[in-house]
Amino acid sequence: MARNYNTNEVGDAWTHSEKVAVWNKGRIIPNFSSDTWRWDKCGKVMKWSEHGNRNSDNGWEIDHINPIANGGDDNFNNLQPLHWKNNLDKGDKLNWSCPNPK
Repeated sequence: MARNYNTNEVGDAWTHSEKVAVWNKGRIIPNFSSDTWRWDKCGKVMKWSEHGNRNSDNGWEIDHINPIANGGDDNFNNLQPLHWKNNLDKGDKLNWSCPNPK
């Protein structure tokens, strides 16, 4: 059975502490609150409160760098924050690169 997007390897929702830890991997935007705003690895702006919101211009998700479908897991080193559009584009690709890196 396929997992829902933005869930851990067994399909459960991320805990608050997991979200905070992964959020802190996002790049800090100078002169903006790092608790509220971050860049993903591609330079897309993410807003903390928009986690999991695919209707938001600043929504973000927790991405498995090595996808679950490729044997990846929930190890912290395998997780990164990605803007939802980048995560959707990445999907289960292992050798993915940012469409418009900044």
